[in-house]
Amino acid sequence: MNVLRDAMAVDSLESCGVYFGTTGGQVYASTDAGDSWAPIVRDLPAVYSVEVQTLP
Repeated sequence: MNVLRDAMAVDSLESCGVYFGTTGGQVYASTDAGDSWAPIVRDLPAVYSVEVQTLP
């Protein structure tokens, strides 16, 4: 599994969320600053960029 430089993002919430996409087509998320991870999307083409937006 490879993660490219632009395929990782963080949000600005109190408990920092971290997200990354892989060249294998998965996107993973952590809602506890990277202590634990869960897949949120699978079976995509290679993920070259990830951006995150939070709602007010």
